[in-house]
Amino acid sequence: MKTLLNKFDKHGIAALPRVLFDGRIIVIQSEGEAEKAVDYLLTFPLLGIDTETRPSFKRGWTNKVALLQVSTRDTCFLFRLNRIGMPPSLVRLLQDERCLKIGLSLRDDLASLRRRGDFVPGCFLELQEYVKHFGIEDMSLQKLYANIFGQKISKGQRLTNWEADVLTSGQKQYAATDAWACIRIYEELGHLQQTGDYRLVVVPESDDAAPESSSH
Repeated sequence: MKTLLNKFDKHGIAALPRVLFDGRIIVIQSEGEAEKAVDYLLTFPLLGIDTETRPSFKRGWTNKVALLQVSTRDTCFLFRLNRIGMPPSLVRLLQDERCLKIGLSLRDDLASLRRRGDFVPGCFLELQEYVKHFGIEDMSLQKLYANIFGQKISKGQRLTNWEADVLTSGQKQYAATDAWACIRIYEELGHLQQTGDYRLVVVPESDDAAPESSSH
């Protein structure tokens, strides 16, 4: 039986083994490549999605989203939006009503994507809402992954330059891992919901209280 915590202590994350996406990573830098990638992605019923934006250190200034990551279980496409903008193929993907696209903090991601080109979002699932059905209160991808899998997603590349001429292998793996992790979390929680093979432990607010647990 798997134990889930309602809140995962961020101080415990550092000691966990690191997880990295080990599938194919394909960088998309032209509209033609984007068209082929979207055709492929739309053959899947389930996708993980995330974005990256070059950090701004100027007060009041936000850069446009630079990268859209879309992942299957074993292949992640990195769409370099700072190069290709928002081509019709990506609008088609983002508006598709059959393919479930899973992400975290989707409101922010979709708002930033719509600054690149308008579209009507179709068939998205917000992990921050989904995990509430299990009694999990954490909102960050790193805490959710640590809670469910006992592994650490490194955030070391988050503030790097996502508009660089060439993305480093570290950037590519970081970006792919975040999108892929969304699928992993969704599928594992779906499995636990189906089997009931988990229990929720409510972490005490103070040290002198004992944790409560409820089995499912």
